[in-house]
Amino acid sequence: MCMLSCIAAGALVTVCGTPHREGPAFYVSPAGDDSYSGRASNPFATLARARDAIRELKEKGGLTEPVTVFLRGGTYHLTEPFVLTPVDSGTDSCPITYTAEPGETAVVSGGRTVSGWKAGERGLWTAMLPEVASGSWYFTSLYVNGEPRPRTRLPEEGYYIVEDFEGKDREPWAAPSRQFTYGEGDIKADWRNLSDVEVVVLRFWVSSRQHISEVDESARRVSFREETRYRYSDDFTREGARYFVENVFEALDTPGEWYLDRPAGILYYYPKPGEDMNAVEVTAPVSPYLVRIEGESLSQRVAHVNFRGLTFTHNNWQLPDGNPGDGQSAPAVEGAVYLRGAEHCSFEDCRLVQLSSYAFEIDEGCRDNLFCGNELGHLEGGGFRIGGGGADAHPDLRTGWNIIADNHIHHIGERYHAATGIFIQHSGGNTITHNEIDHTYYSSIAIGWVWGYRPSVSSHNEISFNHIHHVGQGVLSDMGGIYLLGVAPGTVVRNNLIHDVESHGYGGWGIYTDEGSTHVLIENNIVHHTKFAGFNQHYGRENIVRNNIFALGKEAQISRGRVEEHVSFFLERNIVFWKNDAPLLAGNWEFRTYMHRPGAPWADAEPDSATYMFDYNLYYNPDRPVENIRFAQWTFDLWQAHGQDRHGRYADPGFADPDEGDFTLHPGSPALELGFRPIDMSTVGPRKR
Repeated sequence: MCMLSCIAAGALVTVCGTPHREGPAFYVSPAGDDSYSGRASNPFATLARARDAIRELKEKGGLTEPVTVFLRGGTYHLTEPFVLTPVDSGTDSCPITYTAEPGETAVVSGGRTVSGWKAGERGLWTAMLPEVASGSWYFTSLYVNGEPRPRTRLPEEGYYIVEDFEGKDREPWAAPSRQFTYGEGDIKADWRNLSDVEVVVLRFWVSSRQHISEVDESARRVSFREETRYRYSDDFTREGARYFVENVFEALDTPGEWYLDRPAGILYYYPKPGEDMNAVEVTAPVSPYLVRIEGESLSQRVAHVNFRGLTFTHNNWQLPDGNPGDGQSAPAVEGAVYLRGAEHCSFEDCRLVQLSSYAFEIDEGCRDNLFCGNELGHLEGGGFRIGGGGADAHPDLRTGWNIIADNHIHHIGERYHAATGIFIQHSGGNTITHNEIDHTYYSSIAIGWVWGYRPSVSSHNEISFNHIHHVGQGVLSDMGGIYLLGVAPGTVVRNNLIHDVESHGYGGWGIYTDEGSTHVLIENNIVHHTKFAGFNQHYGRENIVRNNIFALGKEAQISRGRVEEHVSFFLERNIVFWKNDAPLLAGNWEFRTYMHRPGAPWADAEPDSATYMFDYNLYYNPDRPVENIRFAQWTFDLWQAHGQDRHGRYADPGFADPDEGDFTLHPGSPALELGFRPIDMSTVGPRKR
């Protein structure tokens, strides 16, 4: 059970950890038997049998004490998910907990062991899989001795480039596409099982996975079964996109790679040096889901069920036929652990690793759940995908007030590159705090999902004390360490540490308020070493950006997109520090009045009618004197003369070691004179357990 306390400002502090509580207990062991009693000396073999034993207990007289199911060390192989429905609920005073035996490691796996290996030609080993040949089993992930192994890839490193594509000289960029022209020799018509070959195209903020339907080698044109919604250009340019090809048998020439011949039902593997195929453990995933918590209706939820200290791994989720998986934040990708209509449930100190999907999918009607102290790593999808009913949905279908705290989410999007560490659609009141999110190919946290100023339920979310780093890694574009979208009153982005954000093309931002972001408070964050600006707003209304440090952006420090007839944001009491010739401000800084007269010069605008408001900010570039700095097109004097930063200064803030990420201020810093409050990052990221 999570112990909660409130501090003066009303922010929620989460301290996870459930003390042991006495009550009925059942035991499960890989060496057990479901015909046994389930007691310590005669454990069950499966989670499902333990669940059914609790149902029997409830039928006899209900729950009068908490119930615990202890999983002993070992691996529990699933061929179908472990399902809980409302009849499996506990109560506030009598929760039901599934936990590992203290000191032991219990692994819930959706995979099965592949055996019967035989040596073949070219150093390849093969295993016959009749279920694959019959069409009842197919997988795209494989693990050897617990480590993931890649399918074949061309080129082995880097990318091919689309040579030509339809719609190159016209808009829109979101143009349905299913064929392009490739470079000489990049794709061949005589590859084995051509329809199983996948072409992965990266551009904009997405990647698409498309299966080849036809290759015309004379025209060097490849066509696909699936249609992607984006043209094959590298971002908004007319240049061809990057792509690579997966699952080509003829490319199986690198140790550690594998290929599944679906028609023949043969798995090929090229062992790494030192791997003895008579001794290694090879695992292929079977079950697409591992746990499903399924409330049945608006009024029947699954409640007060806890999972603690368990490892979940190896699920076999696949994109639906015809879907190339090219949505922003990979919304087509489901979760290995699925919750719908769940409340007061928890996952604590669990590991969700080596999964072919998102780790968690928290769907409609999920409220007041806790996800604390978990590790989510090496995921082909993302970490958390949270969604619920929108503004027009029945209130009971709305999802919110969940706590995601003290988790480490890392190395995600390893198949679906656009997947996000924490992805929230149509959900409010959530607390996202003290997580570490790193090594993503797209944004780390993304919240919203109503474009523009239409009604949204994604309000009052708190994103605080998260450590976010190594975002993007140069693969996709148009991303942020924290990405917000739509009207979001009450949403707070506070005390986050964000650094090393690297996009492929444009848009590697630290904090990114996108289309319609409104009434968001962004304060006490440190953002540094981003490819583009530490803070970027595409368009939105009356956001407050205060008491942050934005430092060492390569291409810009603060940027803004669209100009509208209202104040975009108030930016005050921040420190902006950068080096070399990078601009301070990028984008559109037109200075309009609310009653803008077409063609009127900027100098005629009244200071209090600006569409952005800056004040009490401190700026400094040690490589350039203030007279060489431009605030958009203006000098600092002109910037101040027209009402911006009337109390702002250009002076050295006195950071301890900004190049190494130490932004401690010396006692006499001019920032303190402007009212800047030092930012304490000593507790950022997961807290000690």
